[in-house]
Amino acid sequence: MTRLRVRFGCAIALLLGVSTASAQGTVKIGLINVLSGQFADAGIQLDNGVKTYMKQHGDTVAGKKIEIIRRDVGGPAPDVAKRFAQELVVRDGVDILAGFLLTPNALAAADVSAQAKKFMVVMNAATSVIITKSPYMIRTSVTLPQVMETFGTWAAKSGLKKCYTMVTDYGPGHDSEAAFQRAFQEAGGEIVGSVRFPVANPDFSAFVQRAKDMNPQCIYIFIPGGAQPAALGKAFAERGIDFTKTMVLGSGETTAEQALKAMGDAGLGMISAWHYDYKSDAPLNVEFVKVFNEMHGRNPDFFSIGGYDGMHAIYEALKKTGGNTDGDGLIAAAKGLKWQSPRGPMSIDPDTRDVVQTIYIRRVQKVGGELVNVPFDKIENVKDPTRARGG
Repeated sequence: MTRLRVRFGCAIALLLGVSTASAQGTVKIGLINVLSGQFADAGIQLDNGVKTYMKQHGDTVAGKKIEIIRRDVGGPAPDVAKRFAQELVVRDGVDILAGFLLTPNALAAADVSAQAKKFMVVMNAATSVIITKSPYMIRTSVTLPQVMETFGTWAAKSGLKKCYTMVTDYGPGHDSEAAFQRAFQEAGGEIVGSVRFPVANPDFSAFVQRAKDMNPQCIYIFIPGGAQPAALGKAFAERGIDFTKTMVLGSGETTAEQALKAMGDAGLGMISAWHYDYKSDAPLNVEFVKVFNEMHGRNPDFFSIGGYDGMHAIYEALKKTGGNTDGDGLIAAAKGLKWQSPRGPMSIDPDTRDVVQTIYIRRVQKVGGELVNVPFDKIENVKDPTRARGG
């Protein structure tokens, strides 16, 4: 491992000693993503967002051709992600690293970004600490505390005083649980109980019954997608949870398009907080969804918008540098960027280099026979609260 690190360091030194432009008139972007395995659909949707942006805005910026070099990590594989990042920089001569569906992969590649002084754009991975690992990194997706602390504060200020939390027993679940509980309690609420369940949990009945027995005003849930939302919706229905009496609060994954289709009417009335929904009638989003459907035959999701806005940040930074791909120049250009996205107004915090955006509070309703998230409240210009606290 030490020899590999020394060889990589020497290669970086040689690379930095020559022109940073890998090819005259071309900007190479190394897109490290997950395109196979259990997270493949999410990675494909992120990539679809990248492709849609380039379809709408062309493949040339600041007089230079944009070339995407894709690498499939296959899942949470930090060693593979780091090796790909090293190879992309040293062998393929990429100017920018981007993608990063999963936190472990983003953390691993951050070392390469920092050492090689390469601009890096995290298009999905949502753990707060990622952005601190390289001074050349920005994020265009979301952080879990950004949504969940906002949601916890909103819930308590909306009159909910007793809440029970249920989360999947893995990193994002722990982060979301901690963020919601902290904010809910700080705003005057009380957590009356909590439970964590296995990642591959097929049956939620016992967990839902345990929550019901505590008679809370609200139940906060965080689960990944796949088959779990349907199983959870079924458990709520079987255990007689009345959403008009016990509010069920979830993250955007819980009520995403496919999750709602799987849950059916069991999801009616569920409230969620999230930063993007393809059903938004904002003109920019309507056009984005139209082009996305024409290209990919499906609707975009939050993975897609992360990839889409990631490309926007890259394009705008390159415009500001006149096509110069020097890492210091690109990160300086990206700090403080502001734009109108299909998700709404957003920016890159000049101090933390993290995403700032609107968080929408939505309720699942049936509109035209279809279950959709209908926004009824929003909190604007939300930063990642972890960084604001110095975390």
